[in-house]
Amino acid sequence: QVQVVESGGGLVQAGGSLRLSCAASGSTFSINVMGWYRQAPGKRRELVADITSGGNIRYAEFVKGRFTISRDNANNTMHLQMNSLKPEDTAVYYCKALLITGYSAWGQGTQVTVSS
Repeated sequence: QVQVVESGGGLVQAGGSLRLSCAASGSTFSINVMGWYRQAPGKRRELVADITSGGNIRYAEFVKGRFTISRDNANNTMHLQMNSLKPEDTAVYYCKALLITGYSAWGQGTQVTVSS
Protein backbone atom coordinates (compact mmCIF):
# COMPACT_ATOMS: atom_id res chain seq x y z
CA GLN A 1 0.00 0.00 0.00
CA VAL A 2 0.95 3.62 -0.48
CA GLN A 3 0.06 6.58 1.66
CA VAL A 4 0.36 10.22 0.62
CA VAL A 5 0.25 13.33 2.77
CA GLU A 6 -0.05 16.90 1.55
CA SER A 7 1.31 20.03 3.16
CA GLY A 8 1.83 23.68 2.34
CA GLY A 9 -1.66 25.07 1.90
CA GLY A 10 -2.77 28.34 3.40
CA LEU A 11 -4.18 31.80 2.84
CA VAL A 12 -2.57 34.12 0.32
CA GLN A 13 -3.54 37.29 -1.48
CA ALA A 14 -4.25 37.31 -5.19
CA GLY A 15 -1.02 37.43 -7.13
CA GLY A 16 0.86 35.62 -4.41
CA SER A 17 2.54 32.23 -4.35
CA LEU A 18 2.31 28.98 -2.43
CA ARG A 19 4.23 25.74 -2.64
CA LEU A 20 2.46 22.48 -1.96
CA SER A 21 4.26 19.28 -1.09
CA CYS A 22 3.21 15.65 -1.15
CA ALA A 23 5.13 12.94 0.64
CA ALA A 24 4.57 9.30 -0.25
CA SER A 25 5.32 6.32 1.96
CA GLY A 26 4.84 2.58 1.85
CA SER A 27 5.34 0.66 -1.38
CA THR A 28 6.53 3.72 -3.25
CA PHE A 29 8.31 1.60 -5.88
CA SER A 30 4.86 0.85 -7.29
CA ILE A 31 3.95 4.47 -7.96
CA ASN A 32 3.56 5.33 -11.62
CA VAL A 33 1.91 8.73 -11.83
CA MET A 34 1.63 11.38 -9.13
CA GLY A 35 -0.71 14.27 -9.49
CA TRP A 36 -2.44 17.23 -7.95
CA TYR A 37 -6.20 17.63 -8.07
CA ARG A 38 -8.42 20.27 -6.58
CA GLN A 39 -12.02 20.60 -5.54
CA ALA A 40 -13.79 23.87 -4.92
CA PRO A 41 -17.07 24.02 -2.98
CA GLY A 42 -19.93 22.77 -5.11
CA LYS A 43 -17.65 21.69 -7.92
CA ARG A 44 -16.22 18.42 -9.12
CA ARG A 45 -12.68 17.40 -8.35
CA GLU A 46 -10.44 18.30 -11.26
CA LEU A 47 -6.91 17.60 -12.40
CA VAL A 48 -4.41 20.39 -11.87
CA ALA A 49 -1.24 18.66 -13.04
CA ASP A 50 0.40 15.28 -12.99
CA ILE A 51 3.81 13.78 -13.62
CA THR A 52 4.89 10.27 -14.49
CA SER A 53 7.83 8.42 -12.98
CA GLY A 54 9.66 9.20 -16.22
CA GLY A 55 9.02 12.91 -15.91
CA ASN A 56 6.23 13.41 -18.43
CA ILE A 57 4.03 16.28 -17.30
CA ARG A 58 0.61 17.53 -18.16
CA TYR A 59 -1.15 20.63 -16.89
CA ALA A 60 -4.72 21.76 -16.88
CA GLU A 61 -5.17 24.73 -19.19
CA PHE A 62 -6.18 27.00 -16.34
CA VAL A 63 -2.78 26.67 -14.61
CA LYS A 64 -0.41 26.68 -17.55
CA GLY A 65 2.27 29.29 -17.10
CA ARG A 66 1.44 29.79 -13.43
CA PHE A 67 1.95 26.43 -11.71
CA THR A 68 4.93 24.09 -11.89
CA ILE A 69 4.86 20.47 -10.83
CA SER A 70 8.00 18.59 -9.85
CA ARG A 71 8.83 15.19 -8.48
CA ASP A 72 11.76 13.74 -6.56
CA ASN A 73 11.62 9.99 -7.06
CA ALA A 74 14.56 9.36 -4.73
CA ASN A 75 12.77 11.03 -1.82
CA ASN A 76 9.23 10.06 -2.84
CA THR A 77 8.04 13.63 -2.86
CA MET A 78 6.15 15.84 -5.26
CA HIS A 79 5.69 19.58 -5.25
CA LEU A 80 3.42 22.13 -6.83
CA GLN A 81 4.76 25.66 -7.09
CA MET A 82 1.80 27.97 -7.54
CA ASN A 83 2.45 31.53 -8.69
CA SER A 84 0.15 34.36 -9.72
CA LEU A 85 -2.64 32.85 -7.67
CA LYS A 86 -6.20 33.94 -8.37
CA PRO A 87 -9.30 33.81 -6.16
CA GLU A 88 -10.68 31.09 -8.44
CA ASP A 89 -7.75 28.88 -7.43
CA THR A 90 -9.32 28.59 -4.00
CA ALA A 91 -9.98 24.92 -3.33
CA VAL A 92 -8.88 21.88 -1.41
CA TYR A 93 -5.85 20.47 -3.18
CA TYR A 94 -5.32 16.72 -3.15
CA CYS A 95 -2.31 14.59 -3.92
CA LYS A 96 -2.89 11.36 -5.79
CA ALA A 97 -0.54 8.48 -6.42
CA LEU A 98 -1.52 6.10 -9.19
CA LEU A 99 0.11 2.72 -8.75
CA ILE A 100 1.15 0.34 -11.50
CA THR A 101 -1.63 -1.94 -10.27
CA GLY A 102 -4.21 0.70 -11.11
CA TYR A 103 -4.93 1.50 -7.48
CA SER A 104 -5.06 5.17 -6.53
CA ALA A 105 -3.96 6.53 -3.17
CA TRP A 106 -5.35 9.91 -2.19
CA GLY A 107 -4.28 12.29 0.53
CA GLN A 108 -6.59 14.12 2.91
CA GLY A 109 -6.16 17.40 1.08
CA THR A 110 -4.82 20.81 1.96
CA GLN A 111 -6.83 24.02 1.80
CA VAL A 112 -5.66 26.83 -0.46
CA THR A 113 -7.49 30.13 -0.09
CA VAL A 114 -6.75 33.10 -2.31
CA SER A 115 -8.20 36.41 -1.23
CA SER A 116 -9.00 39.20 -3.67
